[in-house]
Amino acid sequence: MKILVCWIGKYDLDAINSKEGQWDGPIAQAVGWGDFEQVVLLSSWDKAKSNQYVGWLKGRYLGRVLLRLQILSKPTAFGEIYQAVVAEVGALQEELGKNIELVFHLTGCTPAMSAVWIIAAKTRFPAQLIESSEQGVQSVSIPFDISADFIPDLMRRSDSKLEKMAEGRPDEAAQFKDILYRSNQMKRVVDHAKRIALRSIPVLIEGESGTGKELMARAIHHASPRRDKLFTPINCGAIPENLLESELFGHKKGSFTGAQSDHKGYFEQSDGGTIFLDEIGELPKSAQVKLLRVLQEKEVQRIGDSTPIKIDVRIISATNRSLIDEVKVGSFREDLFYRIAVAIVRLPALRDREGDMSMLVEHLLKKINEEVAREQPGFIQKTISATARNIILQHQWPGNVRELNNTLQRAVVWNDDSVIDEETIRNSILNLMTSNVPHDSVLDRSIDQGIQLQDILNEVGRHYIKRALDFAHGNKTKTASLLGLSNHQTLSGWMKRCGVD
Repeated sequence: MKILVCWIGKYDLDAINSKEGQWDGPIAQAVGWGDFEQVVLLSSWDKAKSNQYVGWLKGRYLGRVLLRLQILSKPTAFGEIYQAVVAEVGALQEELGKNIELVFHLTGCTPAMSAVWIIAAKTRFPAQLIESSEQGVQSVSIPFDISADFIPDLMRRSDSKLEKMAEGRPDEAAQFKDILYRSNQMKRVVDHAKRIALRSIPVLIEGESGTGKELMARAIHHASPRRDKLFTPINCGAIPENLLESELFGHKKGSFTGAQSDHKGYFEQSDGGTIFLDEIGELPKSAQVKLLRVLQEKEVQRIGDSTPIKIDVRIISATNRSLIDEVKVGSFREDLFYRIAVAIVRLPALRDREGDMSMLVEHLLKKINEEVAREQPGFIQKTISATARNIILQHQWPGNVRELNNTLQRAVVWNDDSVIDEETIRNSILNLMTSNVPHDSVLDRSIDQGIQLQDILNEVGRHYIKRALDFAHGNKTKTASLLGLSNHQTLSGWMKRCGVD
């Protein structure tokens, strides 16, 4: 079965009033050229004009003519045009089978419509392309394979956007309003951070990987009196140890092999602003000593220079470890810890942010949709089904917001339909074992050599009692209520049994 599919254009409507012997317009010319069993007309014109044209065409063509009205915000809206084409041609294939012979008509419609016909014919619906004029109708041969040349370039641009988002880097001017939350846990943290932001004291941000430590650091900077100065993020674990001192504090020309000119370090460059030392626990002991001196003296000394340089820099540090534990085992200097931890912000894990998950899913999915749609014409916006959402709500998210974001990105890429279903979400979640999720290690312990069930139950009890006490600010009556216990005396009994001090 051979089917012609085309958009009704202005020249087609003008042909209705043409005089005898004048050109009948692009579509009528094409209809007379091919042995079509069916003609499908897509129209963004109003219903009256569209029906008038269909009636006129039927007077010249004895086959079946179908009209499909399409609502477009404008005749050059690539995404809307592509979605209309996919929906209508897909419906034809579903009704008549995928072996139908499709012919797409390029003439008379807008350039955007013609471009979408070419893309669709080369990538999704194998079809013959034709064009018509007063001289006749001819088949169109595209001089390059769009599916091999154009589409990969198009996808590469959108992929680069997704790759950048996967890094979890916040916007340069991120503020507290960019931190999304409903939970009481995050409300307390943000309120605390807002108070800290007004002062120039050093801040230590603690939290698991993916909890948004840099986002919080940027928000503190942009809410501070230093907001108009430089914010310099530094990944302490990414700089080779032999270059660390030069990168942080600078060097003089000729001070070592390769030092071909004077170099300002990050601290000197950020004078008056804020330095964000991410994963500060990765700093080697030698660098910790030098950083301590910078904090104490408020000056840096370039390698090879005997003259110190006064600086005014605020330090915000971050770690996914417990620096107190690092101090206890001797891998982090105690005196440096007390210098950088004048104020401490502890970001809760996503699994502990009750009520925040649904809000974050909606926000991240919207952001991913917007990023891909900007770079990929015809992209179908994704929503998420109720069952898929439930799976997300039940997952523990050891990678926190970054893991959630990357999971949704995978789901958007893998899902062909407009609704992300349960199977796609299950396949998108990386079920990695991690010690950060207490109940995973409890549930997955080997029983080959036997287990101590009471010890495990006490461990679980300690975990939830401590969390509830923290949430309730030590109020035992509220803690008992949170844990489903009858009163604070019963809670005291549980605390004693589980070894909670």
